[in-house]
Amino acid sequence: MHLESYELISYLIITFSALLFLILERIFSYNRGQKLFREGFFDDFVLYTIAQSYILGIFIFTYIINSFDYLTGLSRLKLFENVPIWLQLIFFLITHDLYIYWMHRWQHSNKYLWRLHEAHHSSKKVDWLAGSRSHAFEILINQTVEFLPIVLLGSPPEVIAYKGVISAVWGMYIHSNISFKTGKLKYIINGPEMHRWHHTTGKGRNRNFATKLAIWDWLFNTAYLPQEKANEYGLKTFFPKNYFMQFLYVFRPFRKNNNKLLSKIFITDNTQVIN
Repeated sequence: MHLESYELISYLIITFSALLFLILERIFSYNRGQKLFREGFFDDFVLYTIAQSYILGIFIFTYIINSFDYLTGLSRLKLFENVPIWLQLIFFLITHDLYIYWMHRWQHSNKYLWRLHEAHHSSKKVDWLAGSRSHAFEILINQTVEFLPIVLLGSPPEVIAYKGVISAVWGMYIHSNISFKTGKLKYIINGPEMHRWHHTTGKGRNRNFATKLAIWDWLFNTAYLPQEKANEYGLKTFFPKNYFMQFLYVFRPFRKNNNKLLSKIFITDNTQVIN
């Protein structure tokens, strides 16, 4: 099959998975009473999930990854040509997941990287769609790191498609509003049971950095899974409510000032900008 065929199958699997999570959230809700069309739904679904993902996907592969490949010529060596597909997927899943864990921790401790990451924490409700809210620059960095090695090592196109599907579906899963406990598997595999705490406004926000493999949090002492129920999500500081303002908000100055233009753009209803 050509890459286009794999992409079509990928989109179908992701769409089916989204519908499945949506249904499961209605039946097995963790935080009951959350609305399907909650605040920010349109921006998260239409602008982040569809428009931004499509545009950035083209930009990442056409201009960034292809440029790296042209300059290095590594893909022509086809270093992974004879490696079984399943083994390639395991290799890329583990290595990229370890990268994401440490990158994620760095984003929470570095003020510049936090600027790129805070949009992801801004949703007041955590559900299957909340994980799609990520600043464009954060996506550029992480997806380039995710897919560049696959291309440079000469993996076949289906590896890109499979890896993309796993990342998309797992992202929906760990953010889903589903009351589901994984038992002993929580020490190995990440899920909503642990990741929802990462989106709370309390202590858990600086814990549970893992994406697919929770083992990193347990190994590096960042796991957090209290007995009580998680309820309050998002940021305690002001954050714009629409996609375009969220994109621009990353460029605000670190020091408080009397910039009138900034105030006109970002401050509404007497809300104070907190840096």
